[in-house]
Amino acid sequence: MSGIFSPGKLMLTSEYFAMDGALVLAVPTRLGQELSFYQKDDQKSLIFWEAYHQNKLWLKAVIDYKSWQIVETNIPSGAEFILKTLKNVQALSAIRFRNDFTYHLTTNLQFPANYGLGSSSTLMNNLAEWAEIDPFFLNKISLGGSGYDIAVAKEKSAVLFRNVPEISYEKVNFSPPFKNELIFIHLNQKQDSREGISFYRSKEKSQKRVDEFSDLTRNILLCNELENFSELLFIHEQKISDFLEIPTVRQQFFPDCPVFIKSLGAWGGDFVMSSKFEGYQDYFWGKGFNTIFDWNELII
Repeated sequence: MSGIFSPGKLMLTSEYFAMDGALVLAVPTRLGQELSFYQKDDQKSLIFWEAYHQNKLWLKAVIDYKSWQIVETNIPSGAEFILKTLKNVQALSAIRFRNDFTYHLTTNLQFPANYGLGSSSTLMNNLAEWAEIDPFFLNKISLGGSGYDIAVAKEKSAVLFRNVPEISYEKVNFSPPFKNELIFIHLNQKQDSREGISFYRSKEKSQKRVDEFSDLTRNILLCNELENFSELLFIHEQKISDFLEIPTVRQQFFPDCPVFIKSLGAWGGDFVMSSKFEGYQDYFWGKGFNTIFDWNELII
């Protein structure tokens, strides 16, 4: 059985404003998603799909891709999403689902689903690589979103990304000299990014404001000192808070934290970034946040 791997992602800058073309800095994670596959010429036109979460079977489905019917499954809603996505793969691909083969496709998500590291984007990129199609277009018609997560999965690298007037990105080497001082804390919940995006879209915004986040991203990328980095992330966080008119994650959970706290992606869940200080583990553990990663533990 052959295999493909795509890394997960963390969005360090321009959350929400990425939808309107602000420059994004995003980094790849060591944890990602695997896709294993093989096919058999047996004239049955079936897809046997198995999805594992951390090596434990989660979703099982058999799909007839001539009629696009679910033959059997343990989770109908999950199977419907897979059917829709694979139907899109067939429409875009010149080499997959164009015969009467039986396909066996197995995925394994290496991180807990509530980590928000890109369970969908890693799946889209793996399927696109397997089917030799454009992952950005597959993602667009299957899910939507800015596409920065696809760029990270495709390049397996940190990227600078923007999606207006069209998708463009470049691989960058983001390895700040103070990276060993940085930490990532999970907030014990998965944020609904679609809900956050919908709220953001309901608010008026100017090009000037979008450009402010692009400028912040460029400056953050070039930082060589933790003090300057911390200050820029504090400014970034406050600007988002002022625009959305909701408190920062620091105000909500960590008002007495002696260092910066930066939301990563949709506000209210998933991971935040901070830096080490004396007793930092006891501080976060004491507030009920027990999942803490050093930079090198989480980031490629």
